[in-house]
Amino acid sequence: MLLSDTVSFAETTVAQVRDYPEWHRGRRRYAIWMIPIRCPRVLAHIDRVTASLADLLHPSRRQPHITLFVCGFEGESVMHDDDFTAAQLERQLADLDRLCLPPCELRIGSPDSFASAAFLTVEDPQGHLARWRETLAAGCTEVRQAAYVPHLTLGLYRRAVRAGELRQRLERWSVSDILPLPVAELEYATYHSGDMFGPLECRRRMPCRRQ
Repeated sequence: MLLSDTVSFAETTVAQVRDYPEWHRGRRRYAIWMIPIRCPRVLAHIDRVTASLADLLHPSRRQPHITLFVCGFEGESVMHDDDFTAAQLERQLADLDRLCLPPCELRIGSPDSFASAAFLTVEDPQGHLARWRETLAAGCTEVRQAAYVPHLTLGLYRRAVRAGELRQRLERWSVSDILPLPVAELEYATYHSGDMFGPLECRRRMPCRRQ
């Protein structure tokens, strides 16, 4: 459910900063495919919007990125439905290599929000995200509890705020000019499951290339 939906959440959900052993069950590295954000103009815009929401958001966050596909916990074998093996990764790498999609441009739009996190919207006029995700899903089942919404997370909420107030705050940042985001590569990255705001560590890179 999004703030921009016709029927949205009533207020934001406060993120509890703690370890979640019931989730990771002792497994330490959680893996995703992502699009790193290195465009100076987009990074500057992220900083401005997050600064304006500083009283609502946790001050810590991972480096800016767009999550493309959630793989799960790295492991030697699949024992749980959110385990992810080296063999599955190799299959994904080979499939992406065969897909051979060229560099592209995404569009970063106005702010929106899940109940748990504020974000910037992401538009994909050429449909690259869907093709990448379809290719990655051929090798494993994505770990997902809701439909995929491409977005650039600004931060998790540290206090509850009513939807109406939040909508007014975010509307100040509605943009008429879409910010272009060049995409030249995808990254396979992991983070420590015991640290909610721990850094994403790039493990593999898949450059976009022309045939």
